[in-house]
Amino acid sequence: MRRRTPTAGLALALFAAVTATLTATAASAEPAPVSAAPALAAAAPDISVTNVQAHLTQFNSIATSNGGNRRAGSAGHTASVAYVKGKLQAAGYTVSEQVCTTCTYRSNNLIAEWPQGPADQVVMFGAHLDSVSAGPGINDNGSGSATLLENALVLASQNPSMTKRVRFAWWTDEEQGLNGSEFYVNSLSATQKGYIKGYYNFDMVGSTNGGYFINRVTSTTAAPLKAYWDSLNLQPEENVEGQGRSDDYPFQQAGIPTSGYAAGASARKTSAQAAKWGGTANSAYDSCYHRSCDTTANVSATVLNRSADGVAYAIWQLAVGGGTPTNDFSVAVSPTSGSVARGGSTTATVSTATTSGSAQTVSLSATGAPSGVTVSFSPSSVTSGGSATMTVSASATATTGTFTITVTGTGSVTRTAGYTLTVTGTGGCAGGQLIGNSSFESGSTPWTASSGVITNSSSQAARTGSYKAWLDGYGSTHTDTLSQSVTIPAGCASYTLSFWLHIDTAETTTSTAYDKLTVQVGTTTLATYSNLNKASGYAQRSFNLAAYAGQTVTLKWTGVEDASLQTSFVIDDVTLQVG
Repeated sequence: MRRRTPTAGLALALFAAVTATLTATAASAEPAPVSAAPALAAAAPDISVTNVQAHLTQFNSIATSNGGNRRAGSAGHTASVAYVKGKLQAAGYTVSEQVCTTCTYRSNNLIAEWPQGPADQVVMFGAHLDSVSAGPGINDNGSGSATLLENALVLASQNPSMTKRVRFAWWTDEEQGLNGSEFYVNSLSATQKGYIKGYYNFDMVGSTNGGYFINRVTSTTAAPLKAYWDSLNLQPEENVEGQGRSDDYPFQQAGIPTSGYAAGASARKTSAQAAKWGGTANSAYDSCYHRSCDTTANVSATVLNRSADGVAYAIWQLAVGGGTPTNDFSVAVSPTSGSVARGGSTTATVSTATTSGSAQTVSLSATGAPSGVTVSFSPSSVTSGGSATMTVSASATATTGTFTITVTGTGSVTRTAGYTLTVTGTGGCAGGQLIGNSSFESGSTPWTASSGVITNSSSQAARTGSYKAWLDGYGSTHTDTLSQSVTIPAGCASYTLSFWLHIDTAETTTSTAYDKLTVQVGTTTLATYSNLNKASGYAQRSFNLAAYAGQTVTLKWTGVEDASLQTSFVIDDVTLQVG
C-alpha cells in the first residue's frame, strides 16, 4: 500500500482524530487458524494457505536475488511478473502484459482472464505486485498478490461453469502513487469500463497484528466478502486507513463499484479491536510496514488463510454457476473487412476460443459470397482455441459490389462472425491504400507488435490522432518490433510505402549509431535509422515496393536499443498506396 502524504488543515485534523482512536491499550493472543470453511461457503473451494505461503517464499527469494526488493521497474519486479505469468499461462489463462508508460518507473501491469463466461459481464480482482525499495514487500503486497494467484490457479483447476467473466490483475508502480492501476483504467473505453461490474482489491491481507477490514463494508459490492468473514464471527470494520491509498481508488473514481480486504498497515490496533480479533492493542497492524523486515516472517497464516478463503467465496458467489460447464466457443475474423479485385484474392484470420467447458472440434464454412467468389479455409476445422486462414478468391467475372459474408463455426453449438467483402474492377490493379489501421487508432489489429508499442501515451505525441507505434525508449537493452502482412496486387503502375518517423534520443554522440531502427520487407532491409537521425518532429520516409507486386509480404520495423541512454523511434500514419 502506498504511503499517504497528508495535506494541511483537514488532513491534520483527520490525523489527530484517528490517532486519538488508535491509542487505547490492551493485548491478547491471536485466535487459532480456521480449520475448515464454514457451511455458508461450502460451495467454494478451501484455498490452501500452504500454497499461498509457497508463492510468498518465491517472492522473497526473488527479492533476495535482486537487491533485496521488488520495486516497480527493478529486476525484482520483472522476475515477480515472470513468476506469476508463467503459473497463469500454464493453467490456461489469457495473459497479457501492459507497459505503463506514465509510471514513475516504466514497468508492466499483468492482466489474466479466465476465458469463460460472458465477456461483457466482468468481475475483477487486483493486487499490486511491486514493493518499496526498502524491502521485499511480502505482506505489502506479496500477500495480496499470492492470494489472488492461488485463487486463480484453483479456479482453473476446478473449471466450473461461469455466469460472469473473472479477470485478475497484478499492478505495478502502486507504491509511487497508484500509477499502474490508474494507467490501466485510463486505457479502457467507456464500453470496457461498463463491462466491469465490480473491482475487488487486496492490499496487505496477512498483517501479523492484523485486523479484518473491508473497503466500503456496507456496500452491495462488499456483500460476499463481508458474508464470509461474518460467517467466522470476525465482525469486520470499514478500511478507513486504506481509503484512497490503494488500487481500488482509480476504479472508484471511474464509477466502477469497488471493495476488497485489508489487514492493516502502520495504524495502531485499538483495545476494542484486540478484544474481538486478538493481537496487541496500541501496536501497529504491521510493524514492518515499508521496512526491510517485511519478509515471510511478517505474515500471519491465520489472517492470510481467512483472506484467501474469503476471496474464493466471493468468486464463487459472484461468477460461478452450478452444474457441469456447457461446452461453448466463439468465432472472430480479423480483419473484419477486405477488398479483392476480379481475378485476385485476399486473406483473413479466423480465430476461435473456448468460452466455457472443454475444447471441441469446430468446422468452418461461409455463406453470402456473390457469384464468382469462393471462400476456403485452411484448415477447414480447428480445435476451439485454434485459428485458420480464410482465403477469398474472385474470378474474372465475379459480381462487383460490397457483400456481407457470414463465417460459421459448427461444433456442439453454432457460432458466427461477419466479414465485409468489397469486389472491385474488371481485373488488374484495383488501386487504393493497403495498410490496415494505418494510424493505429483502432487498437492493434491487424498489426503484430511488442507489448506496449501501440500506445496513446502522452509522453510521445502522435502525428495525427492519439495513437502511434512507439518502439524502444527504455534506456536499457531492449528490442521492440512492429509488423503487418500485406498482399500487394499485380498490374499497378505505382507501389509507394510511406510512414512518418520521429526519433527522440538522449544520446549525445554525433558519430556512433548506438540505437537502431531497421525497416524490412520480408527479409530485405529497406533502410536503417539510428540515434544519429534524431529530429524535433516527424519526417516522412517513402519506398518503392514495385518489386513485390503480386506477393504477400510482411512489412517489419525492428528497434534495438543498447544498455544506456534512451532512443525512441515513433512511427505514425503508415500507408502503402498502389494505383
